Amino acid sequence: MKPGIHPEYHEINIIMTDGTQYKTRSCMGKAGDTLRLDIDPKSHPAWTGVQRMMDTGGQIAKFNKKFAGLGSKK
Repeated sequence: MKPGIHPEYHEINIIMTDGTQYKTRSCMGKAGDTLRLDIDPKSHPAWTGVQRMMDTGGQIAKFNKKFAGLGSKK
C-alpha cells in the first residue's frame, strides 16, 4: 500500500435504535466519536417484516409540502 493516501482507521462507538451500544473500527470522524443509528437491523422492515412509516428529520413532511398540488386540477 502507498503511504499517506489511506484514511485513518480508528475505533468509534455505535448506538443502535434501541439504545444498545458497541464499539467498532471505522474511518468515520475521529477516534472515540459516536454514531447514532436511525435505522438498524432491529428496526428495518427488510429484517423485521413489519412495515412502519419513519419520518426522519421531517423528510416526509418536506416532500408532502413540496408536492402538495401535484396532480390536482382546479
